[in-house]
Amino acid sequence: MPQSFSRRVVVTGLGAVTPLGGDAASSWRELVAGGDAERPIPETLFSTEGYRARNAAWAELPPLPELTAKAVGRLSRASRLAIPAAREALASAGLLDATGKSTLPVVPLSLSTTGGGMGFGEEFLRAVLAGRRRGLLGGVARYQPQQQVLDLQTALGIEGPSMVVANACASGANALGHAAELVAAGVVDCVLAGGFEALTELIFAGFDCLQATTMEKCRPFDLGRSGLLVGEGAAFFVIESEEHARRRGAVPLCEVAGYAHTTDFFHLTQPQPDGTALLEVMRGAAGRGGIAPERIGYVNAHGTATPINDGPEATAYCRFFGEALAGTRISSTKAAIGHTLGAAGAVEAFFAIMALRTDRLPPQLNLADPIPEVATVLVREMEPPRPLEHVLSVNLGFGGSNAALLFSKP
Repeated sequence: MPQSFSRRVVVTGLGAVTPLGGDAASSWRELVAGGDAERPIPETLFSTEGYRARNAAWAELPPLPELTAKAVGRLSRASRLAIPAAREALASAGLLDATGKSTLPVVPLSLSTTGGGMGFGEEFLRAVLAGRRRGLLGGVARYQPQQQVLDLQTALGIEGPSMVVANACASGANALGHAAELVAAGVVDCVLAGGFEALTELIFAGFDCLQATTMEKCRPFDLGRSGLLVGEGAAFFVIESEEHARRRGAVPLCEVAGYAHTTDFFHLTQPQPDGTALLEVMRGAAGRGGIAPERIGYVNAHGTATPINDGPEATAYCRFFGEALAGTRISSTKAAIGHTLGAAGAVEAFFAIMALRTDRLPPQLNLADPIPEVATVLVREMEPPRPLEHVLSVNLGFGGSNAALLFSKP
């Protein structure tokens, strides 16, 4: 059994920007109401001419009144998603002053993304192909992935060590888990952790070329599923030791009770058919938290709605819960906001925590003919509140990456 955390680790702040809303409250409200953010990609982002799919789940960029128009204009789309989510997390943790800066001058960062500032590179290429040469150096200079770290530190007035996880679709969960482990081990007392992903043409084209995107509705855990919906967004968390939170009078929102990650070598883009790797990672997170499967009331599933993913994932849940499966509820929120890739583990952990805090469940949208293995435990629209003490958020990524986060009421 994995070793339990040596110090209690709690979440004291949350912030989010998703295709359903520009902050945590509106995103959650729209999600539990059955909101679906799928819509055509506007030409202002990129042209979808020639692609199989034309839709995605994209977000309205929140304003950044604390920054000058010139400063905002120099930010990548990724940073414009990340900064307001991070600022909201600090504010909800009581760590933001009246000027929008952190009251803690040193805050380590544990972040995740896949594309980062890739949009700048795409803008450069489009301009060159169109014969434009002037005014391109600024974007090229801010293309590097560490630029979003600097943008966050500058906007929030913080400094300190930082890391960026780029571990495919498990990255967000890895970033949060790494932050929790740093705090649990006593290396630091407080970490700002989160994931962010901006919609870019290269990533959209990549999934479309793999024929992994759907041209219909995104239908996780449905026998008629035909592919994923690409999305974007950001979610951030203030993760600290219980002692540190108590000293400064902060109220924990939840406890990070367990975290585990595994890597399998079955296939570059496919999970093991029997779900063994995901089973191991769920057992690892639950074992680390000392929580039996039957006590876990909700699972925010990875659920990409691709033909290859959802079957093995459903099998893993059957194996993990066993006879206790009937006592839990499962849903994939990718049907509502799309697959946010490097941010998925963070955004979906945010949804899992909100379920834990409100006892409300995100519905599984677009179900017509659910997979038999989990048909009876998928959350239906307008379900009544359900008392929750422990929730699980799981993610699978290309390359065999698997991660699970266990959250408990404080």
